[in-house]
Amino acid sequence: MQKFDENFDRERVKKLYEFENEAYAEGFNLVAGVDEAGRGSLVGSVIVAAVILPKNFYLPKLNDSKKISAKIREELFDEIKSAAISFSTAEVSAEKIDELNIYQATLQGMENAVKNLSVKPEFVLTDAMKLNLENEGIKSRSIIHGDALSASIAAASIIAKVTRDRMADEWGKIYPDYGFEHNRGYGTKAHFLAIKKFGPCPLHRKTFNPVKTMLLKDGIK
Repeated sequence: MQKFDENFDRERVKKLYEFENEAYAEGFNLVAGVDEAGRGSLVGSVIVAAVILPKNFYLPKLNDSKKISAKIREELFDEIKSAAISFSTAEVSAEKIDELNIYQATLQGMENAVKNLSVKPEFVLTDAMKLNLENEGIKSRSIIHGDALSASIAAASIIAKVTRDRMADEWGKIYPDYGFEHNRGYGTKAHFLAIKKFGPCPLHRKTFNPVKTMLLKDGIK
């Protein structure tokens, strides 16, 4: 196992504040990062998180939630909540996703997560998706692969991921045939086989395949 190098890690995390520092230089002091978890899942809610970190706050091992282990995510989850100026989450249900479509539902969730912050941000950084917060008096910027490039978005990705994973653990207890505690509702081979064998459960998104095709085949809309 590679030994943790704090000096290297400090420099790595420092680089993650590039976009935040650009916003600070423009006179914005409260910068929030926003990200989601569960957008590509076949099951359940999307969870969106928003986080305002202190300026250039060093949090060891901070990174895109997909690039770190579950153990480190859990540790950082508590540290982010403790250190953040403000953080919030917003849940977008499977029903809302089916009603609006995944893009619009996620967009709504992101806007709600920003509004749920106890401290109003002056500037918001998002992972890929573009928010319109002008009516709220908030500037925003979309960054492709933002969860790997921005400290604030990375922090939000961890809050969203851990929150949703804990929900998936509970879904797995309610519907044990689908292995949600392992696949988080994503389209693994085992998950597809379970859907084929048992049919969709109430948590499955009806507008996502293969569930959509199965329901149409059975004459259910």
